[in-house]
Amino acid sequence: MTTFILHPQLATDSELVTELSLCSVRLIKDANYPWLILVPRIADIKDVIDLSDAQQHVLWQESALVSRALKHLFTPDKLNVAALGNIVPQLHLHHIVRYQHDVSWPNPIWGQVPPKTYSEQQLAEQVNLIKTEIEARRDK
Repeated sequence: MTTFILHPQLATDSELVTELSLCSVRLIKDANYPWLILVPRIADIKDVIDLSDAQQHVLWQESALVSRALKHLFTPDKLNVAALGNIVPQLHLHHIVRYQHDVSWPNPIWGQVPPKTYSEQQLAEQVNLIKTEIEARRDK
């Protein structure tokens, strides 16, 4: 059995928020958008259908938990959820808060504008805010 290792690009581009039963929840370091990814801690998985049926069920439950937390915290005009993997093949599910006034609206976010860096304090505050909301919802 192969051990799960987070793809180096995901490790570079994101900060750990919390661990759920299946997935790591990570904040993408782009302050243009509140943007999380869920990364199932299963080795060598590229697509949702590579997960077992039980794992797929848990992934969608965790996705719904994260989606509700983001909607509550940020009241988006739209919450985009997608699993692409064209650049990073390791399965990761994007949860991107979108507003009609954001820098990329109405286009997809990829390749539109350079990432906006969080300060260390902003990153820590955003992680703490999201972690607190997810953990409060998880404990209900």
